[in-house]
Amino acid sequence: MAHFELPPGQTSKAVTHRTVEEIWFFLSGRGEMWRAQKGQPEMIVQVESGICLTIPLDTHFQFRSFGAEPLSALGITMPPWPGEDEAMIVQGKWEATVS
Repeated sequence: MAHFELPPGQTSKAVTHRTVEEIWFFLSGRGEMWRAQKGQPEMIVQVESGICLTIPLDTHFQFRSFGAEPLSALGITMPPWPGEDEAMIVQGKWEATVS
């Protein structure tokens, strides 16, 4: 399990995972999560406190924060996070502002 926090007005890099799936639960802030999976239409989900979503294997995803407070979430991976090489940077929906 990990805690993610993205400052207001910022956009993450887009990534995909090699071997894990994730469940994210948003704790505070508001923003959007973009997800794209082969054979499925792209999806943009509005996120805020109390929203939970999944990131299946082979999904490209990216998130951005709106409003005055950071976008904060807990993420749980299955199987457990294997290490630094798990996330691969991919082409996203938006221009990233943070690394």
